[in-house]
Amino acid sequence: MTPTFSIYKTTESLPKDWDSIAVSTIFLQSNYLKVLENSAPKNMTCHFIGVFKNQELVGVSLSQFIDLNKVSSYGERDSNIKTAARKFVFKNFCSHVLFIGNNMLTGQNAFAYSNAISSTEMMQALVQVAKTLEKQFKTKGTKVHLTVFKDFESDEAANLSKVLPDYYQFSTQPNMVFDIPKEWEIEDDYIKALSKKYRDQFKRARKKQVEIKKRKLSLEEIQQRRNEIYSLYETVAQNAPFNTFMLTENHFETLKENLKDNFLFYGYFLNEKLIGFNTLIKNGAAMDTYFLGYDLSIQKQKMLYLNMLYDMVAYSIKKQFKTIVFARTALEIKSSVGAKPVAMKGFIKHHFFAVNKCIGTIFKYLEPKTEWQERNPFKD
Repeated sequence: MTPTFSIYKTTESLPKDWDSIAVSTIFLQSNYLKVLENSAPKNMTCHFIGVFKNQELVGVSLSQFIDLNKVSSYGERDSNIKTAARKFVFKNFCSHVLFIGNNMLTGQNAFAYSNAISSTEMMQALVQVAKTLEKQFKTKGTKVHLTVFKDFESDEAANLSKVLPDYYQFSTQPNMVFDIPKEWEIEDDYIKALSKKYRDQFKRARKKQVEIKKRKLSLEEIQQRRNEIYSLYETVAQNAPFNTFMLTENHFETLKENLKDNFLFYGYFLNEKLIGFNTLIKNGAAMDTYFLGYDLSIQKQKMLYLNMLYDMVAYSIKKQFKTIVFARTALEIKSSVGAKPVAMKGFIKHHFFAVNKCIGTIFKYLEPKTEWQERNPFKD
């Protein structure tokens, strides 16, 4: 029987067995979807998709529609010419983007399914979901310019390409993943595995942060420090080469309210002043790094970002996680602490035929190329 699907706008309307299908990833479970429902970026509209066979829920998915006309900054770090060119491309050809998946994360967070449906059937159902959503937006006066399926590792991408023959397959920046050796139990095991050069880097970074105090913040503290936190986040976000959204000011507290102990918020203080923070999300055996923020001047002086990466590694080893998902961006420094690149593929289609024929050329404006050198911090 051909699978059917339902599209939901609220978590209250989700089928009762939703989380049993989404058990493989927290990012499709109802508690996380409530975060998107209550604090998604202002230019984002989310839908939750249930796929059924014989009226039984067999698959779940997420879509995000993003209106790039509502982004005040796509990223200011590049030259003015690059920024102007990117704005022109977006405003005229690509401002309305429908993602099947989660554009706020790196990795395959698009769907999960049970053994009652094959991967091909699930993907075919999601192609129909995308077409239905495109029609729904059109009836409301909004034309979807681009439909994107993201992020997939090579094997899954090969299967998906058969279902999406009219989509352009592209490569994004890799997902930086740290696989923790089974025998490591404490941070010292990590330090001993480093080569002399990177052990010296570790010691130098740790010396720089002696005066900085780090502690976990409760929900109440996150709420009290909302403005400080957002200012630090905004500093980092606006310094990025490319943005398609900005988080809302209540995003982190909404995460804490809904994910509770699965969401960790660490504040970094210098003379009692909050000068940086990082966030982590426990996702089964994986620790996912999330958004962070810092004072730019202190970050350079105190090697704050590098120390945050070391802290994430230390915590994940101590708590016996199998992997740390560092996501994309800052690829070289993440590789310097031990993360390895995992190639990611995506599929994109423009709904104006003439533009779709040139989508490969246009794509370079959508995904700025990053030149970087992979590091290996460990002994041979």
